[in-house]
Amino acid sequence: MSTRPDILCIGAMLWDVIGRAPRRMAPGADVPGRIRHMPGGVALNVAVALARWGLAPAVLSAVGRDPEGAALVAEAERLGVLTRWLTRDGGLPTDCYMGIEDSQGLIAAIADAHGLEAAGATILAPLDDDLAGWTGPVVLDGNVTEDLLAAIVRDARLGAADLRLVPASPGKAERLEPLIAARRGCFYLNRLEAEILAGRACPDAASAAEAVVARGAARVLVTDGPHPAAEAIANGPTLIAAPPSVAVARVTGAGDCFLAAHLAAGIANRPRDAALRQAVEASAAHVSGRDMP
Repeated sequence: MSTRPDILCIGAMLWDVIGRAPRRMAPGADVPGRIRHMPGGVALNVAVALARWGLAPAVLSAVGRDPEGAALVAEAERLGVLTRWLTRDGGLPTDCYMGIEDSQGLIAAIADAHGLEAAGATILAPLDDDLAGWTGPVVLDGNVTEDLLAAIVRDARLGAADLRLVPASPGKAERLEPLIAARRGCFYLNRLEAEILAGRACPDAASAAEAVVARGAARVLVTDGPHPAAEAIANGPTLIAAPPSVAVARVTGAGDCFLAAHLAAGIANRPRDAALRQAVEASAAHVSGRDMP
């Protein structure tokens, strides 16, 4: 494994506990299904997917020194993620995410990211040492606090970095407002998140992406479940790509696979249309239960 990362992924690294029922669920339903316990968090999910594309990602996050944290770090390393720059706090438990899915998608979820929130800017300490002068890609997820997001916009240590921004959930989309105002980074959003940032409803991914660009963002990619995804850029054409139709086996993490595949294509200098196509195919493969590449 490389000792110098290709990409930094800043944000949540935790355990996912996902319960999935094979049929539609009503509120209060108690049905049979499957429960999986796996590494998760946007930053880690993206890093794992990037490793599958042959890259060497590192995660800057907070992980406890409890047994769950030790197991999480070991599994991340097995999956090809560099973990030496993690913040390890013995006073807090390792973070956890719990989600419920049915045949139509996500029903509800709770993210317990108190360890990451308590760590705050300390997760960026490696930028003063081994990772000083970083100019490569940085994936930044909205699970970090609003104060830290705002600080990163002004952080000279990341002034030359290629920022890739993902809100993590619609409820955290507004946290990215300072980065739009600063005209920093490439945004990866679902349609609801894009509508929140645009301040209005949009009929499809293309109009949603264009609406966020109109607010000041330089580059925006928007997904819309099984419907076409889009990429809009300032002063350039909007691209659209429809994902292949697949049977839904899982939902959580699809957007992270989309981002990783798109970023990997960019690093490989693939054209914009080819990068978007690679992203929608990787996301659809994840939803179907497969992993790309």
